[in-house]
Amino acid sequence: MSTKKVGSVLVVGAGIAGIQASLDLAESGYYVHLVESSPAIGGVMPALDKTFPTNDCSMCILSPKLVDCGRHLNINVMTNSELVDLKGEPGNYKATIKTRARYVDPTKCTGCGSCAEECPVKVDDEFNQGLSKRKAIYKQYAQAFPNAYAIDKEKCLKFKNPKACGKCLKVCQAGAINHEMEDEINEIEVGAVILMPGFDAYDASKLEYYGYGRVPNVVTSLEFERILSASGPFGGHLIRPSDQKEPKKIAWIQCVGSRNCKNDHGYCSSVCCMYAIKEAVIAKEHSEEELDTAIFFMDMRTYGKEFEKYYNRAQDEHGVRFIRNRVYEVREGEGGAVKIRYAQEDGSICYEEFDMVVLSVGLEPRGEAVELAKKLGLELNKYNFCEAAPLSGVNTNKSGIYVAGAFSGPRDIPETVMQASAAAGEAQALLAEAKGTLTKAKEYPAEKDVTGEIIRTGVFVCHCGINIGGVVDVKSVVEYARDLPGVVLATDKMYACSQDSAAQIKEAIKEYNLNRVVVASCSPRTHEPMFQETLKEAGLNPHLFELTNIRDQCSWVHMNEPEKATEKAKDLVKMAVNKVALAQPVNPVKLEMNHDVLVIGGGAAGMTNALNLAAQGYQVYLVEKEEELGGLARRLHYGLKGEEVQAWLKELIEQVKANEKIKVYTGQEVAEVHGFVGNFTTRLSGGEEIQHGVTIIATGAEEYKPNEYLYGENHRVKTLLELENEIVQGNLDKVNNVVLIQCVGSRDKERPYCSRICCTKSIKLALKIKERRPEAQVYILYRDIRTYGFYEDLYTEARQKGVIFIRYSTDNKPVVENAGSGLKVTVTDHVLGEKVEIYTDTVGLASAIVPPVENNEKLSKFFKVPLNEDKFFLEAHLKLRPVDFSTEGVFMCGLAHGPKNLEENIAQAKAAAGRASTVLAKEHITVEGKSAVVDKKKCAACGTCEAVCPAKAIKVDPEEKAAVVNEALCKGCGACASSCRCGAINVKGCTDEQIMAMLSAL
Repeated sequence: MSTKKVGSVLVVGAGIAGIQASLDLAESGYYVHLVESSPAIGGVMPALDKTFPTNDCSMCILSPKLVDCGRHLNINVMTNSELVDLKGEPGNYKATIKTRARYVDPTKCTGCGSCAEECPVKVDDEFNQGLSKRKAIYKQYAQAFPNAYAIDKEKCLKFKNPKACGKCLKVCQAGAINHEMEDEINEIEVGAVILMPGFDAYDASKLEYYGYGRVPNVVTSLEFERILSASGPFGGHLIRPSDQKEPKKIAWIQCVGSRNCKNDHGYCSSVCCMYAIKEAVIAKEHSEEELDTAIFFMDMRTYGKEFEKYYNRAQDEHGVRFIRNRVYEVREGEGGAVKIRYAQEDGSICYEEFDMVVLSVGLEPRGEAVELAKKLGLELNKYNFCEAAPLSGVNTNKSGIYVAGAFSGPRDIPETVMQASAAAGEAQALLAEAKGTLTKAKEYPAEKDVTGEIIRTGVFVCHCGINIGGVVDVKSVVEYARDLPGVVLATDKMYACSQDSAAQIKEAIKEYNLNRVVVASCSPRTHEPMFQETLKEAGLNPHLFELTNIRDQCSWVHMNEPEKATEKAKDLVKMAVNKVALAQPVNPVKLEMNHDVLVIGGGAAGMTNALNLAAQGYQVYLVEKEEELGGLARRLHYGLKGEEVQAWLKELIEQVKANEKIKVYTGQEVAEVHGFVGNFTTRLSGGEEIQHGVTIIATGAEEYKPNEYLYGENHRVKTLLELENEIVQGNLDKVNNVVLIQCVGSRDKERPYCSRICCTKSIKLALKIKERRPEAQVYILYRDIRTYGFYEDLYTEARQKGVIFIRYSTDNKPVVENAGSGLKVTVTDHVLGEKVEIYTDTVGLASAIVPPVENNEKLSKFFKVPLNEDKFFLEAHLKLRPVDFSTEGVFMCGLAHGPKNLEENIAQAKAAAGRASTVLAKEHITVEGKSAVVDKKKCAACGTCEAVCPAKAIKVDPEEKAAVVNEALCKGCGACASSCRCGAINVKGCTDEQIMAMLSAL
């Protein structure tokens, strides 16, 4: 076998997973070939309206990643392409890529759209789910990358008859259209392959009883997303496609193409419950009148982080109705109404009419992806999703080939992003010796010195489809901005964050000799770095820029007051123009980078993370507060897919202890922390100090110890982990009855979150009990069964093997009482409506996963990272940065982040390694430099600033008798400046003078 490893990776599929993996790899020293079958990258996410549970605009949070991916020197984007052959071995593959002719040269096309305007052929627009038409020459969506059109050969008249048309050729001033283009075959060398080809939505017309395709006002959930979307066919106006009428009453039907064994879709599609709730909530916002929304469901599966709270808000604050039922038929009523016939839990048949019905369609694997997997020899499960290797998260049965996203099973965006980073981390571990061998360094033009120049400001106001433009009169804001002092250019952009807009802003800076730039659009939190990068590419200091948020602060909060929203937008733009006029260049601070890593927590996640980073060549210090490694996994025996957990854990511990790159500290805790990304100093309780550049928090969680159901009073009442040990010991081999009670300590006022794994764990243990003693009666008392994804198969198996499921409500919980030598459990049956008494030998409690609050709070202060309301660590962004903190150089994984199963903890551990390597790969770290500045002549050395600084970045120097700022630590928050009684402190980029200029603008 060849020992040469290639420092590039092939990523197949350019949805959010492919984009994330590509960016991680490219930032970590690897060249990426990103292959996408469609004409543009982005996948399904651009078609979504909002994302749960934050209600962020999907396109708004994706756009910066599209731009970053599109302009990255180390990412070769290959659209209209597919992998047709792969030969070689791990570390050294030859991949054959077929690129279908686009018939438009992306390097020449300016995306002006003149060709599409002239094209006479109209066809159904797939991106808009067939709700509108597109032309035979088209761009998938407004912000698409590449910003170039493509020709649909099957629909183009010129291909049918060369003399029949050619209008596009005549109007294209760039000469970008070429009907003579041919398909290309290219062979590239790569060291690893990551498959993330996405998914297909289930074809709802296969289930005739739901009426799709037959009843006019029955639509799919993806169609409804396009109806709601500002960029959709109706501009976000909530209407029925059939007759353009505004609905007053809408129903959602769950599990369409999911949990259906008759059509070989027995799995749960995992995301449908949440996206239906989101659509019901957002639909109410889009409706001018009171909108009645109802969700017809079997089990509500809101198991993810913050999902249960979103579900509760939908019911309590937004008035979404939830109807537990089984739908039998959907048929057309009078006047375009849709009539639903359904059975309630007690078996009674009901009817209800709605103006519109939305079918929550499930996810299934793409046919072409299945064929590719078979060609590559990858294992598929019975549903044709790619089967990940046991307890690996992202590895396939073929070394060097990884899988992430929905192709390995239905999953939400955060889990998809997490897996993408995990796959990137695994590829980096494989190719560590080839890191940096194929990458290019980005070079910026020399920064223009604007000192002494007359202020020349450019103002760019974004429509954001109708997110802003539907409320704010953008044209009016632009006209107003043109007359502001120093403004030499004011214009509008449909999507300021798109690739073509970035290019236009750069061109405008050059053409109008701009030395200040203001963009009025959405959140600086997600978009400011992208616009600042555009300024750098144009030769301007990135801090000669101001982003004012007229979406969150105007159009969203004043959606029913367009005139006031417009006036407020004008004020915000005026304030931004006044502020940026006083802006001065801020130069970054470059510091040496320590490439060692501290991993806090020696459980399954911490050890997996440490091994991955060590394989990448980094020195890892692994700290575990207990005397032994293993964490909560030491109490696990049965993997949810049948894995032997203890054997796997033993091997993992041995690998960690044997690895020369990992130094293990057991029985110790973090006692003190100083420093910042690239330069942390951590003192352990044993006294040793560790210098490291990056920190991984993998502190795990604990099992809740119940104070109910006689736990602690009767030895027959046990938690699930205790019960599992009893099964392993053979102590339940002679039981006759076992009762398992769900949601013990979860989904209540004290812990308003779902512990995610309890339903599946209970069912797994129930099956183990039945396996060892088939005649035993096992009862599971539940609120909702949340066996998401392929765990639904366990639920099906349990019912088939006689496990009895009884649902209870929170206002009528089960009662556990002593009964002679056993126990009596009383529960009200949800079907019969009558109390059922169960005499049992053992009661198992599905107790909550709870955070180690004291430990988490301590680390939160040490590393300046936040906790959520439940005291789990809070990530930088729930959707797109699930393992990052806003504090640079600190990452999280495992149960520290929130409840999840072992497989998911492993994937997240690898994801944290993949993300950490984007920092560790750099030789130096660059701190923004937007720090506080002290005027020593004014400083009274009172120490107030030192006391209030959350980053501990400012200290009073007793010799100079003045405060001194550590620019590397300073976050520029301004707490010191606002508390300084002497006015001795300013913050670069937000000085007192700038703030006063903004105020004077009002």
